[in-house]
Amino acid sequence: MARNRFDVDEQLETPFNIKHLLRAGVYIGRHKKKMILSLVFSAISAACALIGPMLIQRAVDVSVPNKDYKELIFLSVIMLASIVVSILFGRARSKYMIVVGQEIIYDIRKDLFEHLQKLPFQFYDDRPHGKILTRVINYVNSVSDALSNGIINFVLEIFNLILIAIFMFSCSVQLALVVVAGVPLFLVLVILIKPAQRRAWQDVSNKSSNLNAYLHESLDGMKITQAFTREEENAEIFDKLNKNCYRTWMKAQYTSNLIWYSVDNISVWVVGALYLVGLMLLGPAVQIGTLIATAAYAWRFWQPILNLANLYNTFVNAVAYLERIFEMIDEPVTVDDAPNATELPPISGNVTFDDVTFSYDGSLNILEHFNLEVKAGESIALVGPTGAGKTTVVNLISRFYNINDGRLLLDGHDISQVTLHSLRKQMGIMLQDSFIFSGTIMDNIRYGRLDATDEEVIAAAKTVRAHEFITEMEKGYHTQVNERGSRLSQGQKQLVAFARTLLSDPKILVLDEATSSIDAKTERLLQEGLQALLKGRTSFIIAHRLSTIKNCNRILYISNKGIAEMGSHQELLEKKGYYYHLYTAQLES
Repeated sequence: MARNRFDVDEQLETPFNIKHLLRAGVYIGRHKKKMILSLVFSAISAACALIGPMLIQRAVDVSVPNKDYKELIFLSVIMLASIVVSILFGRARSKYMIVVGQEIIYDIRKDLFEHLQKLPFQFYDDRPHGKILTRVINYVNSVSDALSNGIINFVLEIFNLILIAIFMFSCSVQLALVVVAGVPLFLVLVILIKPAQRRAWQDVSNKSSNLNAYLHESLDGMKITQAFTREEENAEIFDKLNKNCYRTWMKAQYTSNLIWYSVDNISVWVVGALYLVGLMLLGPAVQIGTLIATAAYAWRFWQPILNLANLYNTFVNAVAYLERIFEMIDEPVTVDDAPNATELPPISGNVTFDDVTFSYDGSLNILEHFNLEVKAGESIALVGPTGAGKTTVVNLISRFYNINDGRLLLDGHDISQVTLHSLRKQMGIMLQDSFIFSGTIMDNIRYGRLDATDEEVIAAAKTVRAHEFITEMEKGYHTQVNERGSRLSQGQKQLVAFARTLLSDPKILVLDEATSSIDAKTERLLQEGLQALLKGRTSFIIAHRLSTIKNCNRILYISNKGIAEMGSHQELLEKKGYYYHLYTAQLES
């Protein structure tokens, strides 16, 4: 999809949709006790903070004129106590909300990651991984505060606004009406500014996602970049994306600051008008203490309004992020257990392709009416031109993709009707990409069977001739390797991946270009161990070097969406067809 390219925005604008915020209620509900307690603490803290101006009014209008020093001391003690209580309850509230925010992050990330584990290969084929990381990390971080502090603050600011208004009107109705008169003007400005503000922050999200996608791609391909001296070109692309992030961020800041600027100016005008009216009414109707107290509440009155405007923007952004988070959580798991799927019993290894048709994109078929019978213990080699469907055949056996038509049977069991776990645990799969995880070499091999002993891991490594180079490393099997095995050569990575596959002790073995990066000497040694391994197991081998598959029971030449030729090495040479020309061309080269 075009929107998933690093240089194309995911979406230009997402309208505010409250349903995404309501759906997030499941994460909020898990922590409702702490959030209610935080709300109570916030209300107590806010109420205590609002007592101050009332005490000042009493002191200026009553205690000072009457020279009641005992009352002044009493009022001072109450004010000090209210400040201390406000701080203590505010601190307790902050502590709870930090915990709740992190727990929400944990819950959403956990759900996202568990779902990502189930998504099929097609999902990852279609998307830059950098944009997936952006959703799991950046977007989740962004919504956590809105779902915890945001909701609490929204309720609290409304509470503060009402409470301040009550205190303010209790001081002077006339002066309070002057303050409230500025609210309609503010609402008009918000209605004018908010749409542009929402678009600006969504644009920031899009540009940040694009930058992360390109950064992830560049880091993965750094060796290729340096090998082809593409540093300057890549730096220019990154600079362009980085400038887009900078420009959109500054634009969003300017737009957002219009709200603050408007509130700040309106509040100044209103307080100025308040003093003007107050001085005109000064006397029996309004005393100086009342004017000071009302002015103090007037300044505070506009702060909740500003906070509510900012919270609205936070919720708008959170809804945009939540939409993309939920979009990923809702991504259909197309390759999943059927409703009535059963456990695949231990198999002997018979494989049947029954009139199978398959397409990756739903339009161009890779295989059409593909039929093949493989007996248990047979070794099947797949050769043919690039893109003909060799890897597709073995991917379908492992059910990494769903076939479009026909059936694929293992010992007579339709693989679409058995659980994926029971299917794949009986298969040993080594793909073209020999992926090595960060950790020890021992851990990487044991990935094939987590309950394997050290002795079994070492035995598997010896079988594939990996033991020699492993023992020569500084800590042997406990040597730490970096992500993607950067400390190992390509051939060494393949040997480690081979040992990992063999350790799983599969009934069906799939080797996709398993020896493509191994030197000829190591390959000859490896063949000795493979012969013992392949005995009694059904194996499917894709190999670029045809010399490695001469001993297979059958060789299939895949072309034109099916099997163009099939037979043993000798039989196919005698036919002098596709395989013969491929083999002789390789010998000549």
